[in-house]
Amino acid sequence: MVERQRPVTIVDVARQAGVSQASVSRVLNGKPNVDPSIASAVHAAVAELGYEPSLAARSLVQGRNHTVAMVVPDLENPLFQGILKGLTLAADADGYRVLVADTDERAGSEEAVALEARRRCDAIVLCAPRMPEPRLRQLVARIAPVVVVNRPLDAAGVPWVGVDYARGIHDLVDHLVALGHRRIAYLAGPASSVSNGERERGLAAARETHPDLSVEILPGGSRLDDGAAAADAVLEARDRGATAVLGFNDLVALGLLHRLAELGVDVPGDLSVAGFDDSPFARYSTPPLTSMSVPRGELGAQVWQRLSTLVAGGRSEHTLLYRPRLEVRASTGPVPASAGADRA
Repeated sequence: MVERQRPVTIVDVARQAGVSQASVSRVLNGKPNVDPSIASAVHAAVAELGYEPSLAARSLVQGRNHTVAMVVPDLENPLFQGILKGLTLAADADGYRVLVADTDERAGSEEAVALEARRRCDAIVLCAPRMPEPRLRQLVARIAPVVVVNRPLDAAGVPWVGVDYARGIHDLVDHLVALGHRRIAYLAGPASSVSNGERERGLAAARETHPDLSVEILPGGSRLDDGAAAADAVLEARDRGATAVLGFNDLVALGLLHRLAELGVDVPGDLSVAGFDDSPFARYSTPPLTSMSVPRGELGAQVWQRLSTLVAGGRSEHTLLYRPRLEVRASTGPVPASAGADRA
């Protein structure tokens, strides 16, 4: 029977180096004012014995475990995936790891998930939280340090980073108006999504800019299946005069494109379609999808810049709001000639 080798402990390191356990602890935790000869002896003993410090024990001593968590409503969303990647790369450069929790669009579970994650991590990122404003304010006070993404929040010490959805949707409507569209359908996002409210605010502003513009808001969602399921409602809106449709995001628009193709509807010959977020799939759809580009990776990096400042005890940085950039592709075109003057 092979004897199981006992792991090397701090006691072994202290004995090998000829110093106290307290001295070993001070050296390994980077404490100042340690005699250079002691530090040298400890490092030599660590190398010789192959000692690996316990991350759990070090976390207890330092009060940190160099791990943060990001809570998202739907990890299938490419926007959230891109933000997560940007956050992960930036945090990794500082020696931190990022855990992720998906609440599957269940606003009622966000608080419990965030509280549990905070017990295990040094800080939290709340990405597009769906919970009501009063609960969100109470939650951020309990889980600080925290940074909020895509959810305007006026709370002391809590920075937020996001996208100007109202301006972005207005720019997208301007593009369609320039093509001659005056009747547009919008597939709305989840009712609990604040960014959907911002999009609808942008649509209202666009109607003020273009008095002859009509916008019909239809039930949608945030996923591919939601877009596909909305195809019948979109075609009914087309029969009522709509010549273009905007999806809450690219996933909804891509799901709609797929179903319209199955139904034999030509895009953009019969109906123009546009999305939002400019996901990696947008340019590879058939036809390529017009969308509003959002700097996903940069958003994640900016989130980490603010979160790491808070973790280190610094003051929160200013709010950052990105204006999306229009990416025109083949899914949008002029009003169909068959639409007639009353639909133009």
